[in-house]
Amino acid sequence: MLTAYDYPIASFLDEAGIDIILVGDSLANVVLGLESTTEVGMKEMLHHTKAVVRAVKNAFIVGDMPFDSYQLNPRVAVDNARQFIELGCHAVKLEWFDECAKVAAAIVNAGIPVMGHVGLTPQTAQKHGGMKVQGKDAVAARVIIDNAKKLEEVGCFSVVLECIPQEVAEIITKQLKIPTIGIGAGPHCDGQVLVIHDLLGLFTRYQPKFSKKYADLGPLILEAVKEYKKEVTTGQFPDDAHSFHLPADEIKKLHN
Repeated sequence: MLTAYDYPIASFLDEAGIDIILVGDSLANVVLGLESTTEVGMKEMLHHTKAVVRAVKNAFIVGDMPFDSYQLNPRVAVDNARQFIELGCHAVKLEWFDECAKVAAAIVNAGIPVMGHVGLTPQTAQKHGGMKVQGKDAVAARVIIDNAKKLEEVGCFSVVLECIPQEVAEIITKQLKIPTIGIGAGPHCDGQVLVIHDLLGLFTRYQPKFSKKYADLGPLILEAVKEYKKEVTTGQFPDDAHSFHLPADEIKKLHN
C-alpha cells in the first residue's frame, strides 16, 4: 500500500502492481505544504481523489476521510464517506477517536467498506503528546489493542497500525482476523504503507524514522531544472530539433 494524490504517480503505482492506493490526508504536508493534516478538508481530498481514480485500473483505492468529516456525528460521516465512493474509491479510512467504533459501524452498515487506523493518529496527535510512538507501556498498548479489536467487531475490513512497538503490532496481527497494515509498526503486520513522497525523496522538510527512501529524486529534479534554466539563458534551448518550420513557399507568401 502506498499513497498517491495525482494522476501520474497513481499511474506508476498501479502499473507497478501496488495492491492498495491510499489518497491520504498526508496531502496536506507533502503536496500542499501545510503543517498539519487537520488543515485539509473534503474539498481538497475529493479534488485529488478524482485524479487518482482516473489513473487507476487495478489497485484498490481508499479515500482518507479528513479531519472533521466524520467526528461530528454518524450521519455526516456516512454522507461524506459516500462522496468518496461515488467518485470511484472502493473504501474509506478513519483514524481512531473516542466515538470511532460507533461511526465506523454506521458507515459499514451503509454498505461502505471501512479501513480503521490506530496507534499514532496524526489528526489528533496533539492530544496524545504529538507525533510520537504510541503504546510504549503495557497499559497504553492494551488500549491500542482493544481499539483495533473494536474496529474489527464493527465490521472494518482492515486496520492501519501507525508508530507502535513491533511487539504490540505482532499481538494485534495475531489476534485479529482482518489484515493489519503497518507504518512504523515493524515487520509483523500483514501489509505495509508509506507516503510516496518519503519513498521517492520528494519531501525534504523531515524524514520519519520508520520511512525508507528508495530513491532520491529531489536532487535529480533540482539538477534538471537548473540545466533547463542554463540552456534557456544561453540560447541552447529550444534548438532546431525542438522547433517547428513553415514550408518555404508559405514563408514567401508571408513576405509578399
